[in-house]
Amino acid sequence: MNVTVGISEMGISTQPGETLITYSLGSCVGLALYDTAARVGGLIHSMLPFSKIDPEKARRLPCMFVDTGVPALLQAMFDLGAQKKTLVATVAGGSQIMDPNGTFNIGERNYTVLRKLLWKNNILVSGADVGGSVPRTMSLRMETGKTILKISGKEVEI
Repeated sequence: MNVTVGISEMGISTQPGETLITYSLGSCVGLALYDTAARVGGLIHSMLPFSKIDPEKARRLPCMFVDTGVPALLQAMFDLGAQKKTLVATVAGGSQIMDPNGTFNIGERNYTVLRKLLWKNNILVSGADVGGSVPRTMSLRMETGKTILKISGKEVEI
């Protein structure tokens, strides 16, 4: 069963039959985390790097921002028994779709903030497909813990 994670949302699962999926990762960044021991998975779809541009919105929608959404995702997973030492992280998105000249570099900034947050938490990225100018669909299959991307109609495991 697919569980859709919308823009500015996160999804958590412990159910082997579920697949967490998010669509249209452009400049947004998607992070899939899977605990190989506890078999807890999480997926987030964040739009912007920093919550300081709108603290009120960040309070209502923490997953809209990388700097507030990733800690919320980690905490939700820890609450279900996940541990940092057994987390596998994969990342997708960070494209420059609506900013061809790189004026705002939102995708690149999202990815940079995400990497810094993971690094500060001693979580290494095991697979990534970021940048470029294509949208991606990202899914985390709970039965296997594998992250699958759909890019231009082709499926790729990262």
